Amino acid sequence: MTSATGALVAFEGVSKRFLRGRRHSSLSEVIPATVRRVLRGERTRREEFWALRDVSFSIDAGHALGIIGPNGSGKSTALKLITGILRADGGRVIVRAPRQGRGRIGALIELSAGFHYELSGRDNIYLQGALLGMRRAEVTRKFDEIVAFAELAEFIDSPVKHYSTGMVARLGFSIAAHLEPDILLIDEVLAVGDLAFQQRAFGRIEELVRRGVPAVVVSHQLNQVMQLCDQAVLLSHGTVVCSGTAAECVARYVSEGTPPSEQADSPVHLSEIAGPFPSQVAPGDRVRLHIRGQVLNAGNGMRPTVGVRVRMLPREELLFVAHSAGCGLRLPEVGPFELEIELQMNVGPGSYRAQAAAWDLRDLREVARGPSALIGVGAEGSASGMVYASPRMRFLRS
Repeated sequence: MTSATGALVAFEGVSKRFLRGRRHSSLSEVIPATVRRVLRGERTRREEFWALRDVSFSIDAGHALGIIGPNGSGKSTALKLITGILRADGGRVIVRAPRQGRGRIGALIELSAGFHYELSGRDNIYLQGALLGMRRAEVTRKFDEIVAFAELAEFIDSPVKHYSTGMVARLGFSIAAHLEPDILLIDEVLAVGDLAFQQRAFGRIEELVRRGVPAVVVSHQLNQVMQLCDQAVLLSHGTVVCSGTAAECVARYVSEGTPPSEQADSPVHLSEIAGPFPSQVAPGDRVRLHIRGQVLNAGNGMRPTVGVRVRMLPREELLFVAHSAGCGLRLPEVGPFELEIELQMNVGPGSYRAQAAAWDLRDLREVARGPSALIGVGAEGSASGMVYASPRMRFLRS
């Protein structure tokens, strides 16, 4: 992780507190509520809620930081503190301009915020540009590029109220992405538009980072966080659980996000999944995993078997299941075991979750679910898609 000294964005022991409880926004609500409390002898109850507690991280030019974690962990609060929408209740939030006299933050958070739906797309480009700190001449110079990127040339003079949700999102992204920001903030907008636009939007973000623009990315799409970010922090209940490389934090998140579980009569305890070895492979390569556990009791007619279940992130589609009995192996009657599993990853580039599991073959039910490990498949070569078909080609005539 980059040292906070001289970093363009830094959190130094930052904490943010909110108050939970009923809030009234008008006198018509406040007066009756006050009367009820007086008559009932009640006191106003406002409970403190800490969205962030003692959070520290930093990011410098040319780097991308991913902030990951479950819903409610404080990810979006961190972005709002960087933009100045919120103020910290403890610690320091540092945002420095890399160039003298600038300090423009491109926040891809709520893409339709600030749009006037009665105005045309053309008018909204100038309106949004002004809100984002662009001069009119700058907007004019970039206008054709913004429209072309959003693919809205034939609709640009129509009122935005006639646009679909996807069209509004594409226009909002295109305006913000052509702002040439000094710092780029991204909150769950990597899935805007159709697949083709998503790829172009992701490519635009990668281009900005390569040009030295520091980026802070909040997303549940873990494979894209690993592809875009070289650093990450994992938040849980407002505190930093892990900080380091994106691969390290995603692996920790995957493992801790799927806690082991066992049925009351489970004959097997699964304690660890180690690997994969190697940690990052190309499509079609093989990886090895080690599963450690213990057979507690194989009585009562149970036929336990241990293996692995592999899912594709972030949508958790089940890819395949393999177990020891299916590979001709038999668990010990009782006692510890260590199982090595070798898999050929005939899948496209992405991130995959391998989770240890145990089943009872007698009635084909799961009896234990163990920890998970992350398998990364890189985008080397020309592979794309969900599966890897080991292509071979030759010219019949040239």
